[in-house]
Amino acid sequence: MYRNTKTRFVFLLMLCAVFSVAMTLTGCGGGSSSGSSGSRGSTTDFPVPEASGEVTYSSGGVTLDASHTSDGYVMIKYDGSAVKAKVQITGSDGEIYTYTLKTKNFETFPLTTGDGSYKIDVLENVNGDMYNLSLAQTINVSLDNEFSPFLCPNQYVWFESGMKSMDLGIELSEKSSDDLNFVENVYEYVIKKIDYDYDKAANVPLDYVPEIDETLETGTGICFDYASLMSAILRAQKVPCKLVVGYSGSAYHAWISVYTEETGWVDNIIEFDGKNWSLMDPTLASSNDESAVKEYVGNGSNYIVKYNY
Repeated sequence: MYRNTKTRFVFLLMLCAVFSVAMTLTGCGGGSSSGSSGSRGSTTDFPVPEASGEVTYSSGGVTLDASHTSDGYVMIKYDGSAVKAKVQITGSDGEIYTYTLKTKNFETFPLTTGDGSYKIDVLENVNGDMYNLSLAQTINVSLDNEFSPFLCPNQYVWFESGMKSMDLGIELSEKSSDDLNFVENVYEYVIKKIDYDYDKAANVPLDYVPEIDETLETGTGICFDYASLMSAILRAQKVPCKLVVGYSGSAYHAWISVYTEETGWVDNIIEFDGKNWSLMDPTLASSNDESAVKEYVGNGSNYIVKYNY
């Protein structure tokens, strides 16, 4: 997914914003928080995607479970004989999202383009770069809540109970006075504890999938790892967060966007006034001074959104 580059400013993570008003969400947004006075509290009620079998489609060794499309995801399992299989999800906006199935178990894939018709194709590798279509299915999606796809785990933003990253999220949330402070604490942790891995960036495979606990344990990662780690921690504590993939200049890149009630999905704000987070880049910030970061980030014109996960 990520190609080699000699430019040091391309594998970045940008856009730390704040979700500043508590919300009641359904589906993947459910759950409750608790904490001491003066703390935003935390939750251990993490959403768990289910292949519950109520709505399924099968063909060519593929099972598509579409039981929870209203919660913003489908689950897919490939039991065929091919060594490799891919998923292509054409969203309601016509954009094609391509994934590689990594296991023989059900894997979770988000429905991120809102209500409407989605076309789901599963293809098995037959030789070299040649694939056969194993399953083709069109489904109609009506989300219970527009934020649900960005609160659930999925293949690129996987989290569940027992992970070290989830324990970290609980700890940071309990230490935070409110949602704003929580986002700030997650951001500060990432830029101080995670170093950019240039060797990994130069050799990362096209079908790379982040492992957020591995990022924590090694203390290193590329932009995709930064974005996945922050997205998972924020989502697990009920803060809607998009993992965004697109271009920084001419290079493929990953960053995040967080929802605020006042501004919606924050994409082009560049100041931090002590109350509101704006366009920031933790990867860049971990090795450059603040003025250099703001100069590169600018008004967001260096960044072009391609996909939301």
